[in-house]
Amino acid sequence: MKRHLKRLRIPKFWRVPKKHAKWAVKPRAGPHRQFESIPLLVILRNILEITDKGKEAKSIIKMGEVFVDGKYIKDPKYPAGMMDVVSIPKLKMRYRIIPTTKGLELIEIGSAESKKKICKIRSKTIVHSGKLQLNLHDGRNLLINAKDAKGSKGSEKYNTGDSILIELPSQKILDHLKLEKRALALITKGKNMGLLGKIEEIIITRTKEPTKIICNVDGEKLEVIKDYVCVVGKNKPLIKLE
Repeated sequence: MKRHLKRLRIPKFWRVPKKHAKWAVKPRAGPHRQFESIPLLVILRNILEITDKGKEAKSIIKMGEVFVDGKYIKDPKYPAGMMDVVSIPKLKMRYRIIPTTKGLELIEIGSAESKKKICKIRSKTIVHSGKLQLNLHDGRNLLINAKDAKGSKGSEKYNTGDSILIELPSQKILDHLKLEKRALALITKGKNMGLLGKIEEIIITRTKEPTKIICNVDGEKLEVIKDYVCVVGKNKPLIKLE
Protein backbone atom coordinates (compact mmCIF):
# COMPACT_ATOMS: atom_id res chain seq x y z
CA MET A 1 0.00 0.00 0.00
CA LYS A 2 1.36 3.43 -0.95
CA ARG A 3 2.09 5.81 1.88
CA HIS A 4 1.44 8.96 -0.13
CA LEU A 5 -1.57 10.47 -1.89
CA LYS A 6 -1.53 12.95 -4.77
CA ARG A 7 -3.89 15.92 -4.53
CA LEU A 8 -5.29 15.29 -7.99
CA ARG A 9 -6.98 12.12 -6.65
CA ILE A 10 -8.67 13.54 -3.57
CA PRO A 11 -12.46 14.20 -3.39
CA LYS A 12 -13.79 17.75 -3.83
CA PHE A 13 -15.49 17.70 -0.43
CA TRP A 14 -12.08 17.82 1.25
CA ARG A 15 -11.84 21.45 0.04
CA VAL A 16 -8.10 21.10 -0.51
CA PRO A 17 -6.67 23.12 -3.44
CA LYS A 18 -5.41 20.55 -5.91
CA LYS A 19 -2.83 22.74 -7.65
CA HIS A 20 -1.35 24.34 -4.56
CA ALA A 21 0.97 21.39 -3.91
CA LYS A 22 1.57 17.87 -5.17
CA TRP A 23 0.79 15.79 -2.08
CA ALA A 24 -2.15 15.57 0.34
CA VAL A 25 -2.71 13.96 3.73
CA LYS A 26 -3.55 10.30 3.18
CA PRO A 27 -6.18 8.91 5.59
CA ARG A 28 -4.84 6.12 7.74
CA ALA A 29 -6.48 2.71 7.46
CA GLY A 30 -9.40 2.74 9.87
CA PRO A 31 -13.17 2.56 10.29
CA HIS A 32 -13.98 4.27 6.97
CA ARG A 33 -12.66 3.87 3.44
CA GLN A 34 -10.06 6.26 2.08
CA PHE A 35 -12.31 8.40 -0.13
CA GLU A 36 -15.39 7.97 2.11
CA SER A 37 -13.73 9.82 4.96
CA ILE A 38 -11.87 13.03 5.81
CA PRO A 39 -8.56 13.13 7.73
CA LEU A 40 -8.79 15.12 10.96
CA LEU A 41 -5.98 17.42 9.84
CA VAL A 42 -7.96 18.34 6.71
CA ILE A 43 -11.10 18.96 8.81
CA LEU A 44 -9.29 21.45 11.06
CA ARG A 45 -7.24 23.19 8.37
CA ASN A 46 -9.40 23.19 5.24
CA ILE A 47 -13.01 22.72 6.34
CA LEU A 48 -13.32 24.37 9.76
CA GLU A 49 -10.39 26.71 9.03
CA ILE A 50 -9.31 26.76 12.65
CA THR A 51 -5.78 27.23 11.36
CA ASP A 52 -4.26 27.63 7.90
CA LYS A 53 -1.14 25.65 8.75
CA GLY A 54 -0.96 21.86 8.68
CA LYS A 55 1.71 21.91 11.39
CA GLU A 56 -0.56 23.84 13.75
CA ALA A 57 -3.52 21.54 13.04
CA LYS A 58 -1.30 18.54 13.74
CA SER A 59 -0.21 20.03 17.09
CA ILE A 60 -3.83 20.66 18.16
CA ILE A 61 -4.78 17.05 17.36
CA LYS A 62 -1.72 15.54 19.05
CA MET A 63 -2.48 17.52 22.21
CA GLY A 64 -5.77 15.58 22.48
CA GLU A 65 -8.04 18.56 21.80
CA VAL A 66 -10.11 16.85 19.07
CA PHE A 67 -12.71 14.20 19.88
CA VAL A 68 -14.45 11.76 17.53
CA ASP A 69 -17.60 10.09 18.90
CA GLY A 70 -16.75 11.27 22.40
CA LYS A 71 -13.18 9.92 22.48
CA TYR A 72 -10.05 11.98 21.91
CA ILE A 73 -8.02 11.08 18.82
CA LYS A 74 -4.35 12.04 18.56
CA ASP A 75 -3.80 10.84 14.99
CA PRO A 76 -3.92 13.69 12.39
CA LYS A 77 -4.57 11.11 9.66
CA TYR A 78 -7.53 9.50 11.42
CA PRO A 79 -10.36 8.96 8.87
CA ALA A 80 -13.59 10.52 10.15
CA GLY A 81 -16.60 9.42 8.09
CA MET A 82 -20.38 9.23 7.78
CA MET A 83 -22.33 9.98 10.99
CA ASP A 84 -19.15 10.54 13.04
CA VAL A 85 -19.33 13.35 15.60
CA VAL A 86 -16.25 15.59 15.61
CA SER A 87 -15.95 17.97 18.54
CA ILE A 88 -13.44 20.40 20.03
CA PRO A 89 -14.65 20.91 23.64
CA LYS A 90 -12.39 23.90 24.42
CA LEU A 91 -13.87 25.85 21.51
CA LYS A 92 -17.39 24.48 22.13
CA MET A 93 -17.49 23.26 18.53
CA ARG A 94 -19.47 20.14 17.63
CA TYR A 95 -20.13 18.75 14.16
CA ARG A 96 -21.65 15.68 12.52
CA ILE A 97 -20.40 14.35 9.19
CA ILE A 98 -23.29 13.56 6.85
CA PRO A 99 -23.59 12.57 3.18
CA THR A 100 -25.00 15.30 0.92
CA THR A 101 -25.40 15.80 -2.82
CA LYS A 102 -21.93 17.38 -2.79
CA GLY A 103 -20.24 14.62 -0.81
CA LEU A 104 -19.48 14.45 2.90
CA GLU A 105 -20.11 17.67 4.81
CA LEU A 106 -19.95 18.82 8.42
CA ILE A 107 -23.06 20.29 10.04
CA GLU A 108 -22.99 22.07 13.39
CA ILE A 109 -24.90 20.35 16.18
CA GLY A 110 -25.71 21.03 19.83
CA SER A 111 -24.43 19.35 22.98
CA ALA A 112 -27.36 16.90 23.22
CA GLU A 113 -27.02 15.91 19.55
CA SER A 114 -23.30 15.23 19.97
CA LYS A 115 -24.11 12.43 22.43
CA LYS A 116 -25.96 10.23 19.94
CA LYS A 117 -25.23 8.62 16.60
CA ILE A 118 -26.96 6.38 14.07
CA CYS A 119 -25.01 3.32 12.94
CA LYS A 120 -25.96 0.91 10.18
CA ILE A 121 -25.64 -2.84 10.78
CA ARG A 122 -23.31 -4.22 8.11
CA SER A 123 -23.30 -7.81 9.32
CA LYS A 124 -23.78 -9.90 12.45
CA THR A 125 -21.96 -12.84 13.98
CA ILE A 126 -22.54 -15.35 16.80
CA VAL A 127 -19.40 -15.36 18.95
CA HIS A 128 -18.11 -18.18 21.18
CA SER A 129 -19.87 -16.85 24.27
CA GLY A 130 -23.22 -17.30 22.51
CA LYS A 131 -23.72 -13.55 22.24
CA LEU A 132 -24.68 -11.75 19.03
CA GLN A 133 -22.04 -9.40 17.64
CA LEU A 134 -23.32 -6.51 15.53
CA ASN A 135 -20.74 -5.24 13.04
CA LEU A 136 -21.51 -1.60 12.27
CA HIS A 137 -20.66 0.68 9.35
CA ASP A 138 -18.11 2.70 11.34
CA GLY A 139 -15.97 -0.30 12.28
CA ARG A 140 -17.30 -0.78 15.81
CA ASN A 141 -18.65 -4.10 17.06
CA LEU A 142 -21.36 -4.40 19.71
CA LEU A 143 -22.11 -7.52 21.74
CA ILE A 144 -25.78 -8.26 22.44
CA ASN A 145 -27.08 -10.84 24.95
CA ALA A 146 -28.93 -13.75 23.34
CA LYS A 147 -32.25 -12.87 25.01
CA ASP A 148 -31.98 -9.22 23.86
CA ALA A 149 -31.28 -10.31 20.29
CA LYS A 150 -34.68 -12.00 19.89
CA GLY A 151 -37.90 -10.28 18.86
CA SER A 152 -41.32 -10.66 20.46
CA LYS A 153 -42.14 -13.83 18.46
CA GLY A 154 -38.73 -15.45 18.74
CA SER A 155 -37.50 -14.03 15.43
CA GLU A 156 -34.22 -12.18 15.00
CA LYS A 157 -34.54 -8.64 16.33
CA TYR A 158 -31.49 -7.15 14.61
CA ASN A 159 -30.96 -7.75 10.89
CA THR A 160 -28.37 -6.67 8.35
CA GLY A 161 -29.41 -3.32 6.90
CA ASP A 162 -31.16 -2.15 10.08
CA SER A 163 -29.87 0.88 11.98
CA ILE A 164 -29.39 1.52 15.67
CA LEU A 165 -29.23 4.78 17.59
CA ILE A 166 -26.41 4.64 20.12
CA GLU A 167 -25.30 6.86 22.99
CA LEU A 168 -21.79 8.33 22.83
CA PRO A 169 -19.31 7.41 24.09
CA SER A 170 -20.93 4.58 26.10
CA GLN A 171 -22.30 2.80 22.96
CA LYS A 172 -25.56 2.05 24.75
CA ILE A 173 -28.35 1.22 22.27
CA LEU A 174 -31.10 3.85 22.53
CA ASP A 175 -33.32 2.79 19.62
CA HIS A 176 -33.59 0.23 16.83
CA LEU A 177 -34.65 1.20 13.31
CA LYS A 178 -35.70 -1.65 11.05
CA LEU A 179 -35.16 -1.64 7.29
CA GLU A 180 -38.80 -1.94 6.29
CA LYS A 181 -41.57 -0.26 4.31
CA ARG A 182 -42.50 3.27 5.38
CA ALA A 183 -39.19 3.76 7.18
CA LEU A 184 -37.32 7.01 6.54
CA ALA A 185 -34.01 6.39 4.80
CA LEU A 186 -30.96 8.44 3.84
CA ILE A 187 -29.17 7.58 0.58
CA THR A 188 -25.48 7.44 1.45
CA LYS A 189 -23.79 6.73 -1.90
CA GLY A 190 -24.32 6.99 -5.63
CA LYS A 191 -25.79 9.76 -7.78
CA ASN A 192 -28.66 10.29 -5.32
CA MET A 193 -26.36 10.61 -2.30
CA GLY A 194 -27.71 12.85 0.45
CA LEU A 195 -31.40 12.54 -0.46
CA LEU A 196 -33.97 11.58 2.18
CA GLY A 197 -37.02 9.48 1.35
CA LYS A 198 -39.57 6.91 2.49
CA ILE A 199 -39.00 3.24 1.68
CA GLU A 200 -41.86 1.97 -0.51
CA GLU A 201 -40.59 -1.45 -1.52
CA ILE A 202 -37.72 -3.86 -0.85
CA ILE A 203 -36.88 -6.01 -3.87
CA ILE A 204 -35.02 -9.14 -2.73
CA THR A 205 -33.18 -10.77 -5.63
CA ARG A 206 -32.24 -14.44 -5.87
CA THR A 207 -29.41 -13.80 -8.31
CA LYS A 208 -26.01 -12.13 -8.01
CA GLU A 209 -27.70 -8.75 -8.30
CA PRO A 210 -27.90 -6.84 -5.00
CA THR A 211 -31.15 -6.26 -3.14
CA LYS A 212 -32.83 -3.06 -4.35
CA ILE A 213 -34.80 -0.46 -2.35
CA ILE A 214 -37.51 1.75 -3.88
CA CYS A 215 -37.49 5.14 -2.12
CA ASN A 216 -40.04 7.91 -2.51
CA VAL A 217 -38.13 11.20 -2.54
CA ASP A 218 -40.45 14.21 -2.84
CA GLY A 219 -42.92 12.19 -4.93
CA GLU A 220 -40.25 10.67 -7.19
CA LYS A 221 -39.51 6.95 -6.97
CA LEU A 222 -35.81 6.10 -6.92
CA GLU A 223 -34.27 2.63 -7.13
CA VAL A 224 -31.28 2.32 -4.83
CA ILE A 225 -28.97 -0.55 -3.89
CA LYS A 226 -29.57 -1.77 -0.33
CA ASP A 227 -25.97 -1.03 0.66
CA TYR A 228 -26.52 2.63 -0.27
CA VAL A 229 -29.43 3.13 2.15
CA CYS A 230 -29.33 3.94 5.87
CA VAL A 231 -32.53 4.05 7.94
CA VAL A 232 -32.58 7.23 10.03
CA GLY A 233 -36.12 7.31 11.47
CA LYS A 234 -39.80 6.60 10.97
CA ASN A 235 -41.61 9.89 10.35
CA LYS A 236 -38.63 12.13 10.93
CA PRO A 237 -34.88 11.63 11.47
CA LEU A 238 -33.80 10.75 15.01
CA ILE A 239 -30.75 12.99 14.62
CA LYS A 240 -30.05 16.31 12.97
CA LEU A 241 -29.19 15.86 9.28
CA GLU A 242 -29.21 19.45 8.00
